Amino acid sequence: MRSRDGNHSFTQSISTLILFVLCSSALFADEYLISYQYTVKDSILYNEKLFISKSMTKCSGKLYKNSLLLERNGLNSFKKILQNNKILFFQYLSKIGLNVQNYETLYNQTDHSFIIITLKTTCFKVDFNENFVKIAPLK
Repeated sequence: MRSRDGNHSFTQSISTLILFVLCSSALFADEYLISYQYTVKDSILYNEKLFISKSMTKCSGKLYKNSLLLERNGLNSFKKILQNNKILFFQYLSKIGLNVQNYETLYNQTDHSFIIITLKTTCFKVDFNENFVKIAPLK
């Protein structure tokens, strides 16, 4: 409803403000591209790589239904937060889906194995709160 001077009513302005506050966490979340590779050679860690980059363009897709909450512990760097909560983050990645490649050879009656676990480059929405970081990948 409009008043005589053509402005919106006060109640409509308040409802718009409340809607904006409720949606602000989804609207202002940062997007990061994350990829991961873990290589094991003969049961010994051979190489581990974690690549994190802030997305320069908006990612498209729907949010994954389960998100991950990590404690910030006063840290502002997303990479440091992930390193402090490494075990929780990699357990979460295993639920999302990792690609596993296994190569085995037998040479001079000695078994050699080579395992590569990878997470292809995936876009994650990251919402920073005062004490926690909420992470959810896009499908």
